[in-house]
Amino acid sequence: MTWSSSPNPTILDRILAALPYILPVTAGLPYGLQLISQFPVFGFLLLPLSPLIAVYGTLESTIPFFGLIVFFALILLVVRNENISRFIRFNTMQAILLSIILAVFSLILSLLDPSLFGELLFSTLSNMLFLGMLISVGYSLVQTFRGLYAEIPTISEAVHMQVR
Repeated sequence: MTWSSSPNPTILDRILAALPYILPVTAGLPYGLQLISQFPVFGFLLLPLSPLIAVYGTLESTIPFFGLIVFFALILLVVRNENISRFIRFNTMQAILLSIILAVFSLILSLLDPSLFGELLFSTLSNMLFLGMLISVGYSLVQTFRGLYAEIPTISEAVHMQVR
């Protein structure tokens, strides 16, 4: 059965497929704090996820290497598990890839010196990173709750190659 002919996911599948998107949200949130303080509407968009963000943040601060543990657990227990529906595995892998992309851009931003490149450029890049995360995760969540595959160019193609 190919991914395009898979049966409609159940409500439970949709909820379980949406949960991993907390990873890119927590990874991108620090880059949007300035934008959220200036435009509170972005904070209101994240309000439904705030309990999950709080729990994840607490666990991340108390358990050493929690992010790495979650990453490997999702890869090994969900993405590589053929007994779990393809819909859940696809969305989990897509959330992981979005988190990896955010980590790479965060590394690049940490290498840029705001005093050398200018505070305006640094804050613009941070805001773009946050907005890109917000748009891609928002779109993915809407599509997931509709029971559809969220097709993000290049990222989804990589996911389809990883999830058999």
